[in-house]
Amino acid sequence: MIDIAIERMNILFNRAEMEFITHPERSNRYVELALKLSTKYNTKVPEEWSRRYCKSCKSFLKPGHNSTVRLVNSEVNIFCGECGHAMKIPYHREKKLKRRAKYDSKQKRINE
Repeated sequence: MIDIAIERMNILFNRAEMEFITHPERSNRYVELALKLSTKYNTKVPEEWSRRYCKSCKSFLKPGHNSTVRLVNSEVNIFCGECGHAMKIPYHREKKLKRRAKYDSKQKRINE
């Protein structure tokens, strides 16, 4: 049953993305329905969609249209254009992996 709920949430978020340009109210409604499914079946919103809606006003976010994305220090700041809410997401892991890859490439050149 949980797999069906996750599949349905993916469908609703895909529809919200397709309908956003022509009917933004409809895409917000799709997000609300997906979140209701999430609470009803006690599951998380799929990872790929968790940053695509505002946690405050529950509206679908499309960068460049109703939201802005900024990199500040070591955070990704996503600002909602509807309510002004800011989601701050750290990205330490990505920076750490980048440093590690740089270190590994230097070691590889030294060993050659």
